[in-house]
Parts: sequence; structure tokens; C-alpha cells
Amino acid sequence: MDHVRWHSHPRLHRPTLVAAFTGWNDASDAASTAVRTMIEAWDARPLATVDPEEFTDFATTRPHVRLTGGTTREIVWPTVSAWHASLPGGDVIFVLGPEPSLRWRTFTEELVEFATEMGVGMVLTLGALLADVSHNRPVSLIGTATDQDLIDRYDLRRSRYEGPTGIVGVLQHAYTGAGLPTMSLWAAVPAYASQLPSPKAAVALIERACDVIGTPVPEGVLEDEVAEYSDRVERLVEQDSDLIGYVRRLEARTDSDDDEFEYDDDDDIEASDDDTAVGGESPIDAEESDLLIEEVEQFLRDQGTN
Repeated sequence: MDHVRWHSHPRLHRPTLVAAFTGWNDASDAASTAVRTMIEAWDARPLATVDPEEFTDFATTRPHVRLTGGTTREIVWPTVSAWHASLPGGDVIFVLGPEPSLRWRTFTEELVEFATEMGVGMVLTLGALLADVSHNRPVSLIGTATDQDLIDRYDLRRSRYEGPTGIVGVLQHAYTGAGLPTMSLWAAVPAYASQLPSPKAAVALIERACDVIGTPVPEGVLEDEVAEYSDRVERLVEQDSDLIGYVRRLEARTDSDDDEFEYDDDDDIEASDDDTAVGGESPIDAEESDLLIEEVEQFLRDQGTN
């Protein structure tokens, strides 16, 4: 691990590695906000950083200048970092930072070695995509994996996607090849509000991630931010009569599909369209899941042409 800089060497027991990256896989900043919020809520401690010099195009992902004490200038480099926390459900490692611009294979090898060194037992990657969904409805999540045990345990789907991918997809492939059980959760955020960060989608990812980790959700997480987000999107929609009609059509489609649904998980929860299910997300049936997977795939293809 030539590019990993260690800050501590804790003894962790088969930790779950939870990772998100800003940029390509992070529509409305939902995935990165989810991981950052968990790091802060659980007072996760610094574990390691990946030296950005070999993996970042600084002309594209620029460092920031920060003033300390009002006078001293400090350069903050765009760095992928890792933190650790011990939670009621087990030990967790969080990985967060910008999607690398360069040398993806070397970067991936470093993170695989890092996970092996830390004795990681499972990898959970988070992402978010733009989709035809309404901000007034529960966030829809889709989960994929290649490990059949994970698919069965968490009611996931086996991805059959072919096309351009981001670092999340590359890491999933690498971790799976290294024999680590790996799963991915994606949140769907409204395409018409793509310029607004979505704490609502972040909360859905947090709650589902906590379900996987087996730990309680931080109390009141992003509650004020979600309310503010809803108000901002409402104001955005109200300014455009065409957008009002579009959102109503999305809601009508969602309501007709989800009048009743069952969410088959460990808790065997059932809900109607008036209820909020586990994680605040909207559990989806096979037909809607297929539709969202198609939207994920199209989102990735469109990103690959930009």
C-alpha cells in the first residue's frame, strides 16, 4: 500500500466497509452526504488517507484554500479518507472522497489491500442517480449484489448492467474478485431537482445502511435539512406550470403502482402508500425495481457520454 497513509491502527473485528465517492455516482450529493453524516454522527476516528497526488487531476478537482485564525492560509487537498467507529451492530470503516481521475486500477488495488489489511467482512457502496421520481414520495432504493447469500439476506437483485461505470462499479468488481461479499445501494432522486443536494435521499441511504450494519439510526438525522429541502423543491416546482403537471403525473404513476406493497426483509414489514417503510425509503416491487434499474443503467450510459 504505497499510497495509503495511516493515522491509527485500531483492532477491529470483521468491520463493514461503507464507501461513497463524490462526482459521477453521487447525484444530488446524496451518497456522499449519507457517509459524511454517519461519520459525524458516530464521531468516527481518522484511520487512513490515500495520497491524492497519483490519482487526482487537480485542474478538474481543485484543492481549496482555507483561512485559519483569519490570517493563516491552508491548502485542503481533495483526498479519499477512511474513518472507523465501533457501533452496537459491529465495527465499521467509512471511506469517502472524490472519485479518482487517474490510475483507477492502482487506486482500486490500494483499497482492496487496505480492506484485506483491516480484515473487512463485507463491503457496502452507496450511490445516487437521477430518475423520474417525485420529491413528495418516499425515496426509492435499489440494491444489487453478486453474492447469493447477500441477495437472499437483504432482498437484493443481481445486476446485469453493461455499459460505462464509475469507481463504485470498479471497486465492486475488485472486492468481489478478492473474495469479499459486496453489495451496493442506490437512491433515486428527482431529475427535475438535480441541482439541489438531497438530504432526503441521504437519510434513506443512511437508514438502509444501518439496517445492513445492524445498528440504530442516529436520532433526528438531517431532520431540519430534509424539511428545508422539501420547501426549496416545492418553490422550484411552483414557478413552472409544466413542472407542476409533470410532478403530478409522476405521483399518479407511483401511487397506482404502490397502493399496496410488501417489503420482504428480516422484519417482514408490510405498508400501504400512506406509510413510511424501513429506512424511509419506498420498498419496490419487481416491476418498479426493473424500471429503476433501467434508469440506473441509462443514467450511467448518459454520464459516460459527457
